[in-house]
Amino acid sequence: MGADMTAVATRTRVPFEPRGPWAVLTDPATWRAVPYCLLSPVAGLGWFAVLTLAVPLSLGLVFLWIGIPLLVATIWIWRGAATLERRLLQVALGVRIVPPYRYRPGKGIAAHLSWLLGDPATWRDLGYLLLLCPLSLVECVISVSLWTATLYMLAAPLLLTEYATLTYALGFVVDSWPEAVLASAAGLGMLVVTAYAVRAMAWLHGTLAVVLLGGSEEERLRASRARGVDAAETERRRIERDLHDGAQQRLLSVAVDLGRARTKLDTDPEEARALIEQAHAGTKAAIQELRDLARGIHPAILSDRGLDAALSALAARAPIRVDVSVEVEERPPAAVESIAYFIVAEALANLAKHSAATEASVRVARDGGGVTVDVWDDGIGGAVVHPGGGLAGLADRAATIDGVLVLHSPVGGPTIVRAELPCAW
Repeated sequence: MGADMTAVATRTRVPFEPRGPWAVLTDPATWRAVPYCLLSPVAGLGWFAVLTLAVPLSLGLVFLWIGIPLLVATIWIWRGAATLERRLLQVALGVRIVPPYRYRPGKGIAAHLSWLLGDPATWRDLGYLLLLCPLSLVECVISVSLWTATLYMLAAPLLLTEYATLTYALGFVVDSWPEAVLASAAGLGMLVVTAYAVRAMAWLHGTLAVVLLGGSEEERLRASRARGVDAAETERRRIERDLHDGAQQRLLSVAVDLGRARTKLDTDPEEARALIEQAHAGTKAAIQELRDLARGIHPAILSDRGLDAALSALAARAPIRVDVSVEVEERPPAAVESIAYFIVAEALANLAKHSAATEASVRVARDGGGVTVDVWDDGIGGAVVHPGGGLAGLADRAATIDGVLVLHSPVGGPTIVRAELPCAW
């Protein structure tokens, strides 16, 4: 199940190499890589021309006022190009590369420049785009040569005529139909060789892209943790806002009603009784809001009874049947339990909104020194990770404890969300 998954947070994978001499021809990844190897020189030459013009120009004008904004614009251009290349690599070569950029600082031109220029990922992006030109040209030349030779051999029976003979490498001449059929059969073997050559170039290209566009594991973890800290700060501000606008206002209203009731106890007992009833209703509403807020932070059932009961409660509220299996004898650390709970909660929420599933399952099991959480559904699939979206936020939350969130959701389904959470970090 995990062989064809795509890592969301900290794990980056290069294309899987099919086994068997003919499996490469039936693997869709092979045919996605073919147009990339043939057309990548267009992007490589384009970005090389833009950068070799813009970088020296902006550096040459950096001592004038116009040079600094031009340099910043140039950096943003190549970082945008690198982001586009990451997405293209995911589609064409099946390589998921998580951007390793450092956390963006607050306002201020000086802080912004320091962030851009001091981030190693910025300069690795530039190195990759400059290397893309010669690398893509080599890939294109090899691809065109191999495909031309392969098609020429396969089409031998069609190209041979009464007035024309065919000449191949090493002086091999085809001038009869048996020889043409033999050349076509050899073309089938050449087709396999060409397909493997394409996959080898895709693997090498993807590996280089992982190194330059993805950065080191430590940098990816640092970036994910920074996003996790930012998400925690955003959540803190949301809680403060909900408390201020909700429970705090209700409790203030309760205090006002009780104060008015106290002044009317002797002069107007009926009005005082009505005010006390109103304060009582306001108190219950405030308590309910506080409970809802606390459930969003850390559900009480999770602290009191553990993952099994908490996940069963989530499954009971789902609109479809959800089977829950928790195979964890000893309770993991509270942070692991909390992350596992919210991963399942988000996955089930997405399932209800988008998947059109009829059944789902949740499995939590101990895996060596960690905990693995699998959420499966039989929906329509096609789920993707959007920056700033729910799954990306869960991936960042998992990364705060060196965990990994993995998504497998082909179009047509099924969808599997897997979290691998270590119990020691």
